[in-house]
Amino acid sequence: MTGGTPVVDPADMALRALARVNLAAIERNCALIRREIGADVALCAAVKANGYGHGAVQSARAAVAGGATWLAVATGGEAAELRAARLDARLIVLGALAPEELDEALDADADVVAWNERFVEQLATAAGARAAATAAPPIRVHLKLDVGMGRLGTRDADELLRVADRVAAAPGLELAGAMTHFPCADEDVALTRGQLAAFTAFGERLRAAHPGVLLHAANSAAALALPESRLDLVRCGIAVYGLSPWEDDATAHGLEPALELRSWVAALKPLAAGETVGYGARFRAQAPTWIATLPIGYGDGVRRGWERDGVALLGGRRRPLVGRVSMDNVTVDVGPEPGVALGDPAILIGAAGEERLTAEEVARRLGTINYEVVTALSARVVRAYHRDGAPA
Repeated sequence: MTGGTPVVDPADMALRALARVNLAAIERNCALIRREIGADVALCAAVKANGYGHGAVQSARAAVAGGATWLAVATGGEAAELRAARLDARLIVLGALAPEELDEALDADADVVAWNERFVEQLATAAGARAAATAAPPIRVHLKLDVGMGRLGTRDADELLRVADRVAAAPGLELAGAMTHFPCADEDVALTRGQLAAFTAFGERLRAAHPGVLLHAANSAAALALPESRLDLVRCGIAVYGLSPWEDDATAHGLEPALELRSWVAALKPLAAGETVGYGARFRAQAPTWIATLPIGYGDGVRRGWERDGVALLGGRRRPLVGRVSMDNVTVDVGPEPGVALGDPAILIGAAGEERLTAEEVARRLGTINYEVVTALSARVVRAYHRDGAPA
């Protein structure tokens, strides 16, 4: 063990919590999906929630370079951020829009989703106001049928057909598409096929009255494993970032994880048998050891649950997190002969030598999903972008 003198540049030590994002990996993941779905199906990359924690604008640019022609978000503000970046793609806001958000979405020329006549009336009013003020393009509307998710959308296909007629008849509105969202394409293929059949039956009725509308249903799991679900467009999120929709090894599906989460050893101190670490004194040393403190915590998105079964890679080895995760720090037991020094890098997601710690493994240890692990990374985690190691 060495100690006392940092072995990193002091300027780098300000990067207490760093997410390194490989944009080339995102581009290649989209290109892989693009090849899988075929030339006749459009790819929509979901970049909501700050690009699943990877950075919305940067991830969107990489996705478009990889073949995405649509980008999906959840809020008006997210649409506005992408449009300000002048991305060459059509935007769709998938979430419910409060009145104050609607203008943001429409100003961004984003498609919106409707499932009841009340919201269509709001859209028609907005279209009239916008037409009076400027030569605005029509508001493009997608209808949502609920085939089992039980959140947004209507389960009543007849009602949705009436909504479609209202959209088509309203000046300033354009009936652009219809969609659904599968609740368990990653878990139950038989159930998903039944839900797909319900949606496609509705789509046939819709197209009989309104030819040419776009039909879309598939998420990452369905797009990759259920070819009949691809329809006109697939909406992929988790796979874009190289994470597995099935919570297994993403590389087994040809996907490349794009994000690495790093910190560094800010303190290294001996712990005698019987001494404790962290709030609540939850960890008590059974024998002499050394404790490394990493300046990253739940304020950065490292959930408190990591204390139960968390590990970090230090010195090329897996080391257990001990003591409660703090807002700004975690503590790691590096053993009686630690082999690490002040300033050494620490990997919480990523690879070090032969060792690899994936978002899927972290999720299993936490009892959650890889989506939550990466989207939980907070704004104070610095994102550094590269392309296979070269600055982006």
